[in-house]
Amino acid sequence: MALHHKATVMDEKSMKQALRRIAHEIIEHNKGTENIVLIGIHTRGVPLSKRMQEYLKEIEGTDIPLGILDITLYRDDLIERHDQPVVHTTDVPFDLTGKHVIVIDDVLFTGRTIRSAMDALIDLGRPASIQLAVLIDRGHRELPIRADYVGKNVPSSRSELVEVKLLEIDQEDRVDILEKKNG
Repeated sequence: MALHHKATVMDEKSMKQALRRIAHEIIEHNKGTENIVLIGIHTRGVPLSKRMQEYLKEIEGTDIPLGILDITLYRDDLIERHDQPVVHTTDVPFDLTGKHVIVIDDVLFTGRTIRSAMDALIDLGRPASIQLAVLIDRGHRELPIRADYVGKNVPSSRSELVEVKLLEIDQEDRVDILEKKNG
C-alpha cells in the first residue's frame, strides 16, 4: 500500500503562528507561567516543547522547566506490535508535585498516547494539573481525552496519515495529509 500526498495543511509560517498563539493561551489560562513545567513526548513533542519554552520565555521573560517523556513502556499495544519498540530516555529533572504540567505532542489522534503519558507522569509525582497542547488534532478519539491547546484541527479519515515534519528532525517544517492508496 502506497502513500500519496493529498494536502499540505501547515507550512513553516503557520506552524510558528500556531505555536505562538498556544504560548499566549497557556499564559492566559494559567495566569502567567509560575508553577508551569513543560513535558515533550518523544519524538516530535520534544522539539515542539523546546520551541514552546522559547516562545514562553520571549513573552514572559522566565525560563520554564522542560522535561522529556518516553511513553514506550506505558503503551497498551506493546503485545500487539510486531516490531521491537525503541525505548528512549525519559528526562524529567524536577519534581512534578504541585506543578501545572503542559504535555506537548505533535498529533492527537486516538488519545492512547496521551493516556500513556498521563500514566507515566503520575509515576513521577502528583501534578496540580495536566494540560495538553498539540500541534494537530485530527479527531477519531478512542478515549475521552481532549487537548487544552490546539494549533490546528484537521478532520481526517482513518485511511489518511497526518505527517508532521519538523526542522530539528526532518530539515523542514510542514504538516501534510497522506492518503493510503492501493498500487
